[in-house]
Amino acid sequence: MKKRILIAGLLGGIAMIVWAFVVNGILGFQARMDMKKLNDEQAVYAVLKEQVPGPGRYACNPVPVEGQGFPLDEPAYSILYGGVGHEAAGNMLLLHLVLAMFLALIGAALLSRMSEPVLGSYWKRVMVFTCIGLVVALQANVWRSGIGDYPLADALLMGLNTLAMWTFVGLVVASIVKPVAGGKN
Repeated sequence: MKKRILIAGLLGGIAMIVWAFVVNGILGFQARMDMKKLNDEQAVYAVLKEQVPGPGRYACNPVPVEGQGFPLDEPAYSILYGGVGHEAAGNMLLLHLVLAMFLALIGAALLSRMSEPVLGSYWKRVMVFTCIGLVVALQANVWRSGIGDYPLADALLMGLNTLAMWTFVGLVVASIVKPVAGGKN
């Protein structure tokens, strides 16, 4: 792999990690979506610990009305248990770091294969990453809204965060992956 693409991918991965650290670690953005406070959390925790048999996503629906199905004006809940506790935090962080580097490297490699009109403009190179961010945001965030998932407003905010992060990564990668004399990146 060409040195410039490797450097761009690594710096793009670092940019992704920095973005996530600032937005999620310092500002607590993702925690506000995923860790809203429950009334009497310990009582709910005790019930979940007793009732949730293993890792998975569970639905908790109201009692169906005979002949009509679920009542339309009653809430449906989703319970997600990944099978791990706080002991897995370090392992998951390492996985996310590796994934960030890998994704940015793939983005840099794809960008390096673009046509001259794209490679010739810094803002078009950035736009490639913004478009990647848009696709990821739609697939990973916005489509995760609705019954048993995130409220639409939260899903849209997470999608905007994803879009902004990929644009930020694009700003970094686009400054490195550009046309060079001789047509090699």
